[in-house]
Amino acid sequence: MNFQEHLSKNQRLNLGPNYKHLVSIKREDLIHPYVSGNKYRKLKYNLEQAKSEGRPVLLTFGGAFSNHIAAVAAVGRELGFETIGVIRGEELVNKVDANHTLKFARNCGMTFKFITREEFRNKISSDFIQNLKSEFGDFYLIPEGGTNELAIKGCEEILSDADSEFDYICCSVGTGGTLSGIINASKPHQKIMGFPALKGDFLQEEISKFAENSNWQLISDYHFGGYAKINPELIGFMNQFKRAHNIRLDPIYTGKLLFGVMDLLKKAYFPEKSKILVIHTGGLQGVSGMNDLLRKKKWPLIS
Repeated sequence: MNFQEHLSKNQRLNLGPNYKHLVSIKREDLIHPYVSGNKYRKLKYNLEQAKSEGRPVLLTFGGAFSNHIAAVAAVGRELGFETIGVIRGEELVNKVDANHTLKFARNCGMTFKFITREEFRNKISSDFIQNLKSEFGDFYLIPEGGTNELAIKGCEEILSDADSEFDYICCSVGTGGTLSGIINASKPHQKIMGFPALKGDFLQEEISKFAENSNWQLISDYHFGGYAKINPELIGFMNQFKRAHNIRLDPIYTGKLLFGVMDLLKKAYFPEKSKILVIHTGGLQGVSGMNDLLRKKKWPLIS
């Protein structure tokens, strides 16, 4: 699988004279329009494994605006895999055309199975998986969000040897897989900071399952109320950030991450002359869907 990994690069942020730090952003979002950032990293070795096992069908799970669903569908189209998406919310069955993510995935050839939210909570049970195999036949199973041991292996490649100059590595957190890979690839002198995009204390335990080092912490003050929750303040920050740095952020993950990092800089959280690397994990395909919701609320749109 090759989606021009060389396009991932570090971009220095010009923060002006008030900040006495070196801050760069790793542009993982440039790898691919739909299979970008951590989605590429998580899928890379899973796709190799599926191919080696002779399994041409990929099945995975996600919600209506899932970056992961879009990425799996796109990779299926480009690499010749059949794809099946088990989607949370049976009410969406007749709303595919009105949803940017699902419409894109369907146009990539993905087959959908819509289930209730209660059923979705049981998605990892052996009985549920067996029922899916009875319905669809054999498939290669990729977890919701893509996190498993092979995904961690891929995320360990986000950091390069050149990144050893940084004192702090900052990354948004969903399922914890990306941060776990970064932790494993980090150097002893580095501090890894995860910014959860959702509420809850379960992430600490999830990350501990995969993380091999202890040089990390979660900063849980910037989730804006929970997963996919935003407000006009966050929108304004994202739009201002794009104007200042020509970098688009997504409202679910990287918008909250950069808001948090910039707020901590203002509060002098980091020692002077710290070198800080922020990971842009992609996810920009979800902006269109979020803007549809913002129009209904008559809020400002994400530029």
